[in-house]
Amino acid sequence: MLWNNKSSTRATGAVTEQLAKQYLLQHGLTFIDENVHCRQGEIDLIMQDGATLVFVEVKYRKSDHFGGAIAAVSLAKQQKIKHCATFYLHKTNLNEYNTPCRFDVIALTGEINQPQVTWLKNAF
Repeated sequence: MLWNNKSSTRATGAVTEQLAKQYLLQHGLTFIDENVHCRQGEIDLIMQDGATLVFVEVKYRKSDHFGGAIAAVSLAKQQKIKHCATFYLHKTNLNEYNTPCRFDVIALTGEINQPQVTWLKNAF
């Protein structure tokens, strides 16, 4: 029998996304949506910072031994997030050309109960 860690990974993802959401709320952003799916992938959090929509990718790593959380946001992942952001804007009758947007990364590292938080604004 094969051991499946998928439910554990999903639970960890839900916890880290909530930690990131609380962190951003504490820093003055407004919550808009979460876990927005499109054909290409998913956007973890959508927040608003003033007039700017912020698409947030949340990454957690227990340690930096294999590159860390920030390194896990590859160019391919960035392109998928951008595609999903465009899909979201169209779905909500907004336009990527006249709606101020940015892409942030919240990287959580360490113990899940008290991770170190790194917030990269305009990460890509």
